[in-house]
Amino acid sequence: MFRNITIGLLTTIILGMAGPGWAEEPAPGTLSQDVEFARVGDVSLTLDAFVPAGKGPFPTCIIVHGGGYTKGDKTSYVKPLFAPLSQAGFAWFSINYRLAPAHRWPACVEDVRAAIAWVKAHADQYHVDVNRIALIGESAGAHLAAFAVVGGPKESQVAAVVPFYGAFDRELQTRHFNRLGASTIALFGVTELNDETWRLLRESSVNPLLHSGLPPFLLIHGDQDQQVPLKQSIQFQKQMKELGNDCELIVIPGGGHGMGSWRKLDSDYLARMIAWLQNRLKIEK
Repeated sequence: MFRNITIGLLTTIILGMAGPGWAEEPAPGTLSQDVEFARVGDVSLTLDAFVPAGKGPFPTCIIVHGGGYTKGDKTSYVKPLFAPLSQAGFAWFSINYRLAPAHRWPACVEDVRAAIAWVKAHADQYHVDVNRIALIGESAGAHLAAFAVVGGPKESQVAAVVPFYGAFDRELQTRHFNRLGASTIALFGVTELNDETWRLLRESSVNPLLHSGLPPFLLIHGDQDQQVPLKQSIQFQKQMKELGNDCELIVIPGGGHGMGSWRKLDSDYLARMIAWLQNRLKIEK
């Protein structure tokens, strides 16, 4: 079961969720909530889907929330993205995935790939342009989005990827803090840094899997992030470019971990993200 909300009502849902100027006008369309895209055992995986008014097909974004792999859902942390994407004429799908410690790696990334396949399979129903799908991930979701595409099968491929402050290199993340973080312990069920743990960290990292021919990436990261160092995105971009891939990096001056905290910085990152998506997905403005 799911709920459909026809817009104007969406305006009240997204009002105040984005930066200045983004939630002032209604975004005509339909919001379908709690749509099941997969069932794994007794776990129902659901998403919310916004489809603009009109016939489409529309450029589309699949959104993967953060929360350290252990918390959050399709309405957490990524709300600032909803209004800009809606008003720019994108269809979007914000997804849930199985959380640790109840569900260990790689359950979460398998769910992201399942969501991509589901959106493609239901493209006609939701007026999705399957050739113009972007995957957006935030924090833990950034790592999952990148891993789902870089190391995934053909069914997981998309036209663009936008990771926000992702810990792509799990080994680097652990060495930076010189300890196992709570999210790593929950995700892998490890308790100490030994050879097996380092193997798991390496195998769950995106950087060793990078190769030529990947879709364009836009990395967005605050320079005051105390949870995921900016070095993660700088290193990722360097490797991508060395392989001949298109990879841009937007650094948010004064930005900490979490786009919600960037509102007070009066950053234009949302406008820059939309412009980048329009350019890479070849969308007429």
